[in-house]
Amino acid sequence: MPFKHNASHRHRIGKMKFQVTNWREYEAGLRRRGSLTLWLTPEALSSWRAAKRTTRGGQPRHSDLAIETALTLGLVFGLRLRQTEGLLASVLQLMGLDLAVPDHTTLSRRASTSRLLGRRQGRRFP
Repeated sequence: MPFKHNASHRHRIGKMKFQVTNWREYEAGLRRRGSLTLWLTPEALSSWRAAKRTTRGGQPRHSDLAIETALTLGLVFGLRLRQTEGLLASVLQLMGLDLAVPDHTTLSRRASTSRLLGRRQGRRFP
C-alpha cells in the first residue's frame, strides 16, 4: 500500500492536552484573536501634520508623531516600509480620516533620526 510506505516516519498529531467543554466560548475567543482595534486621540490627529519650519529648506509634511506611528505599526506587524505605508493608508481610510500617509522613502529617510531606528535595524527579515 503506497500510503503505508513511510508510515513510521510520518508526523503524528497528538491528543489535545485539555478538553474543551464550552465550544461556543472557545470559538468566540478564537474570533477575538483576529480583532484589531486602533485608537488615535484628537491630539494625535491635530499634530499629524508637521509644524512650519523657521529655517531654510523644504517644509516637512509629516510630524515626527506620524513617522513614529507608521514605524511602530510596521514593527508590530513585521512589515517592510512599503507594506507599512499600505497598512496605514487602509487603516486611515477605514477610519474615515483624510490624512496624508508618509510614503516609504520618507519613512526610510526619517527613520534615521527616529528613536525607533535601533530596533528596526537589529531585526532580520526572512
